[in-house]
Amino acid sequence: MTTPTAPDNNADHKVSNFLRQIIEKDLELGTYASRRWAGSPGDAAHHAAGQPDPAKIRTRFPPEPNGYLHVGHAKSICINFGLAKEYGGVCHLRFDDTNPEKEDTEYVNSIIDAVKWLGFDWAQLGQAAGSAAPYQASDYFDFMYRAAEALIEAGYAYVDEQSAEDMRANRGDFGKPGVDSPFRSRTVAENLARFREMKGGKLADGAAVLRAKIDMASPNINMRDPAIYRIRRATHHHTGDKWCIYPMYTFAHPIEDALEQITHSICTLEFEDQRPFYDWLMERLCECKLLAAPSPKQYEFARLNLTYVITSKRKLAQLVNEGKVSGWDDPRMPTIVGLRRRGYTPESLRLFADRIGVTKSDSWIDYSTLEGCLREDLENKAHRGMAVLDPVKLVLTNWAEAFGSDGYTEACTQPALPHSAIAEGQTPPADRTFQIGKEVWIEREDFEEVPPKGYKRLSPPKVNPDGSTSPGAVVRLKGGYVIECTGCARDAAGQVTEVHAKVIPGTKSGTPGADSVKAKAAITWVSVADGVKAEVRLYDRLFAEAHPDAGGKDFLQSLNPDSLKVVTAYVEPSLAGAQPDQKFQFERFGYFVADRLDHVAGAKPVFNRVTGLKDSWGQ
Repeated sequence: MTTPTAPDNNADHKVSNFLRQIIEKDLELGTYASRRWAGSPGDAAHHAAGQPDPAKIRTRFPPEPNGYLHVGHAKSICINFGLAKEYGGVCHLRFDDTNPEKEDTEYVNSIIDAVKWLGFDWAQLGQAAGSAAPYQASDYFDFMYRAAEALIEAGYAYVDEQSAEDMRANRGDFGKPGVDSPFRSRTVAENLARFREMKGGKLADGAAVLRAKIDMASPNINMRDPAIYRIRRATHHHTGDKWCIYPMYTFAHPIEDALEQITHSICTLEFEDQRPFYDWLMERLCECKLLAAPSPKQYEFARLNLTYVITSKRKLAQLVNEGKVSGWDDPRMPTIVGLRRRGYTPESLRLFADRIGVTKSDSWIDYSTLEGCLREDLENKAHRGMAVLDPVKLVLTNWAEAFGSDGYTEACTQPALPHSAIAEGQTPPADRTFQIGKEVWIEREDFEEVPPKGYKRLSPPKVNPDGSTSPGAVVRLKGGYVIECTGCARDAAGQVTEVHAKVIPGTKSGTPGADSVKAKAAITWVSVADGVKAEVRLYDRLFAEAHPDAGGKDFLQSLNPDSLKVVTAYVEPSLAGAQPDQKFQFERFGYFVADRLDHVAGAKPVFNRVTGLKDSWGQ
């Protein structure tokens, strides 16, 4: 298992990788300097005057709008948009909408939202005014059809009417070459006529496909006459019912890159075997005078392999459809909408993408690396607050004696951020203020009637072997007074219902007598007088095993039964006014976020645990 070390995040000292080396060499050689950025079909659809220097780079992020993006896509977004920004170029957001049966505007909108939330806006990376709309493959369907006919006319494509089973069998395998289709020798005229019949709706779905004519004996199975068009009667979310044939992704994608004049087509390693077809198609279309050189080039990097995470769209959909999670935005999901609801920040995901780097070799990144980036980002941002997640009441039995009335309360203050978290010249946020009174809520684990060795929190007086009595433990209520434990009350079942203690006057934090009595420990608490009841959702990793689907096992068997616990807690009043998506550090427990959907300021607060203060899974 590999956990990369952090690179230098200084924008002027980026850690080199093979993609930066390729880009810098192309810029030095002026590889794309001769390009004209106006006049291509892609430009006609989207571009205007004022384009960036043609010598700069163009990248693209081309998701298929058939689902929600996940953390692996976040890495790709950061790479493509980040490189374009770093080298003064442009990155296109493009929807590869060539599969109408699985695509929907819901996914289009969610992808746009995810890219912008991560901090990237294609309209601000060099494109001209009025060109802010994302690109989409369907804008180029007319050109793609012309390109298919051009390949037929040049003898590079033919219509195949074998059954899907025969085509699969005749394709061969890694140890056996493929067999030519009986339709491979059709004339150009026959192929054109049949292809036009496909387009005209005269053939049934699955009755025929258009295949590139390359080499059925190629050791690369992807070059054994791959299908480039199929019949698919389905209403497209953008083009409606205009088409009943649709290009295959491997055919459409290089054309989209070329029309948009992409310079560096960056994708993950599973497309490496497709690169020869990418180059073959570019060469053939240049030969047919439909495209001009230089053509885009494809480069592959290792996809994100993250422990305790599933990124398969099919398996993520199964989790949703079978009710294992509440939806695509369930905070346990690795989707961007899920991570966002969990409390992850754009900055933490960008830091994560930078930290794990870009390589051509597969490796596993431990989930703790992702959590570490989030802690690093929130440490100096998240305001502190106290919460009691497993409450038991603490009664200060001498309160009236010490302060004159059982109903007396006194204000306590604590900084919203520790002084060490405030940058030089930054204005510190206002202190938190909360009341202390006779009754407060404390954590149940902060009292032990028979304390284990080394326990430093509340415990009652004990009788020594010689018959003498030792006083109860002395602790500080953080930000408040020092108290001495005197005992507890139990119900009929023996459950502790109250902890009893006495307050030691003159020991309040921030006063001259604060250090007059030595306390063994300081514990967090929330006053009964002004504490606010809240719902707290304790999220954890969705899977209990680092590799949930290793070896083809049923990944559902690896689900973590403790990935969500919901508790009724009490929080200090400063947290009651939290706004949806606002992050906090609950002192001693970790980082929490006001749920962006269910939290309503002024009503019962709802907080999600983002991550603990440190990694506990490594233990």
